[in-house]
Amino acid sequence: MRILVSLLALALALLPGPAWAQSILRDAETEAFFREISRPLIDAAGLDPRSVQFVLVGDPSINAFVTGGQNVFIHSGLITAADNVNELQGVIAHELGHIAAGHNVRFGEGAGPASKISLLSLVGAALAVAAGAGEAGMAILGLGTAAAQGKFLAFTRDQESRTDQAGAVFLSKSGISGKGSIAFFRKLQGQEFRLAIPQDNEYARTHPLSSTRVANLLSVYEKDPAWNTPPDKALQAKFERIKGKLIGFVEEPPRVMQQYPEGTNTAAALYARAYAWHRSGHPDQAMTEAARLVALNPYDPYYLELEGQILLESGKVANSLPVLRRAVERAPFEPMIITLLGHALVTSEDPKLQAEAEPLLRKAVSLDRENPFTWYQLGVIYDRRGDKPRAALAAAERFSLEGNAMGAMMNARLARAGLPAGTPDSIRADDIMLVAGDALEQQKRKKR
Repeated sequence: MRILVSLLALALALLPGPAWAQSILRDAETEAFFREISRPLIDAAGLDPRSVQFVLVGDPSINAFVTGGQNVFIHSGLITAADNVNELQGVIAHELGHIAAGHNVRFGEGAGPASKISLLSLVGAALAVAAGAGEAGMAILGLGTAAAQGKFLAFTRDQESRTDQAGAVFLSKSGISGKGSIAFFRKLQGQEFRLAIPQDNEYARTHPLSSTRVANLLSVYEKDPAWNTPPDKALQAKFERIKGKLIGFVEEPPRVMQQYPEGTNTAAALYARAYAWHRSGHPDQAMTEAARLVALNPYDPYYLELEGQILLESGKVANSLPVLRRAVERAPFEPMIITLLGHALVTSEDPKLQAEAEPLLRKAVSLDRENPFTWYQLGVIYDRRGDKPRAALAAAERFSLEGNAMGAMMNARLARAGLPAGTPDSIRADDIMLVAGDALEQQKRKKR
């Protein structure tokens, strides 16, 4: 069994790191943008747009991956490195190719044969050792492991090559140029050169060489009618906003000021500097940049959201409320903006404002049940009102989303004990208890 375990460990090491081991960045504007630029590609792939989710991962590396069904994880480093929206669409098209082909589900097709090779080598090695040929046995073992790795790597390279071609089809059907896809692969190649990654041996890699991918895709893209189609101007403008906002959030403030110096008053620059000033504890300068943003378009809900957030987190709760109310009016179905207003109302501790916050937060969780912060704010309202069972249920929802199985179990039990049997809330408490119980049992098995 040791060989099988080693192989599985190798397989996991070759796959992209799981999103839960890194920070998840959530932003209403960014998530809406992902949905907008991916919609034609999702349609071209024959997928249901409601089932495909995009998750932004706080990681500076240039990477994206698919896991957990139809979830596309995009690293922040990919966006900050991209020059235009088409580069990002090229990556998304590739990842949708993995989903459309069911590569997550079919992982066993590659790992299975590789495991068999390893197990056979284990048997051969054992026989050689039993016959007194210890060195021969170890040699057989090493060859078997190498063969297993080679089998698995060949499988993943084939998947990647097929997915490259599928992505090209989706871009073509959407009328989007493949120049962005080529530019992205060349960026990857440049990164490999900087890291001194060998470019002469494809057989020890999970992916084909970037130069191979570029050559194969160029022959397809250059024939496509969309090859010389420039990026959509409206989408490019939105991309630049998203990129500026993200750089302001993830980069060190001095670097942000270098990239977006004073006097540059594009939306991207104002976003970047507002976040950089806010993160570095300069609320007045942050407000100046946010006010300039709002002046560009007083009706933009995302500009209003930022201005309201800076006011709220600077302790100016009363001033934040009218700004955030306007943001919600302009984006009534954006759960994160609704949650921010709910948070401001809860922070005020005014009983009348608590009453305004509750329906807002309930609407937010109906639109997005996977935001722990929304559940926390809703739990505060229930607790202040003396509704302990529903406060416990909100806490159970929050802990469940945060991966705290013990906290979810304890609070779900408290909620279940105080809720009328057979009600939707009572049934939900039962569901959380079942999921948390299963997670706790798995944790026990791992410790044995």
